[in-house]
Amino acid sequence: MPFRFTIPIRALRRPISPTKHAVVADPDPSRQGFTRANTKSNQNLKAQYNNGQAQSPVSQQAPPLPHITNSPSVPSTFSEQNTYVEQPKKFLDERYAKCSVKGNFLTLAAQPKNVELGEWLAHQLVEMNRLLTGMIQVIQEVDTNIGLALCNEQQCPTMSAGRLTYTWLENGRPAKIPAPQYIVRVQRWIVGKIHDEKTFPTAPPMPIDHTYISGDIGTPGPATQVGAIAAPPTNLNQSLATLSGVQDDWVGKTSGFPQHYHADVKAIIKQMFRCYAHLYHNHFTDPFWHLGRYTELNSCFVHFCTVAMYYDLISKKDMEPLQDLIDIFVRQGVIPKEAVQQHVS
Repeated sequence: MPFRFTIPIRALRRPISPTKHAVVADPDPSRQGFTRANTKSNQNLKAQYNNGQAQSPVSQQAPPLPHITNSPSVPSTFSEQNTYVEQPKKFLDERYAKCSVKGNFLTLAAQPKNVELGEWLAHQLVEMNRLLTGMIQVIQEVDTNIGLALCNEQQCPTMSAGRLTYTWLENGRPAKIPAPQYIVRVQRWIVGKIHDEKTFPTAPPMPIDHTYISGDIGTPGPATQVGAIAAPPTNLNQSLATLSGVQDDWVGKTSGFPQHYHADVKAIIKQMFRCYAHLYHNHFTDPFWHLGRYTELNSCFVHFCTVAMYYDLISKKDMEPLQDLIDIFVRQGVIPKEAVQQHVS
């Protein structure tokens, strides 16, 4: 039989002697402060409780929160303009600020000695319009994947250039129209101006003693009736002083151009620049960079800027949408310094 170890039941019920586990008071009175019953905080709590000053935790109020100041890193007001971050433009990368044409562009812009200024500006306008039309045709090509032109009303609902949106005058009011419509209207308007015999006469100028005053009812008209010209763009109305005929001399007078010819040239230059601004801001990467034609676009634009700045045909304010790109071409010496010096508007 295996051995079993047993404990008497009486031993399990034996009470524990209180003398073994009782807390013995320290005979040193200086150490009595360390006992729980003699702490100062407990004495205060007992005194408050005994005097009826204790409050229920439910009735106690939480201490007021400190005032939180606005973080300097988070603005107090938000707006779309503050949170909008414009993506970096590829055309502002100097690696792509290259031209397909080498040499001094001033040789293409400078007026020959034996050519009158009005005739030379007319020649430059026709040439610059031809170059711009070639660049516009690139974005008018139809994308076979979507069946639409690269510049369409869905992707370009307005004639924009970065943060700026251009408007067209409709019924006397500026209106936002899709970029394809705006560009087509500009092209028709420029062609209409160039083919208007009253603005760009092709017949030899009449002798000075037979020259009629602008607006005279006896002014001879063209041999053939010219079709209607498209409505002009926004803010291109001529001033009354220009049309009143009070000036004795003007650009192109000896070549038979009207007094408002110089103003018309500036108006055409302004619209050409708007087209270039849209091409760079909205279509430089696709299609010009992808097709490897950005150097051709740069050459056309540099030629345009050289003529416009050298003859002071556009204001610096109107050139702001592409001013950063123009500064790059100026630093590189692609836009001649003579053109920069002559540009004072």
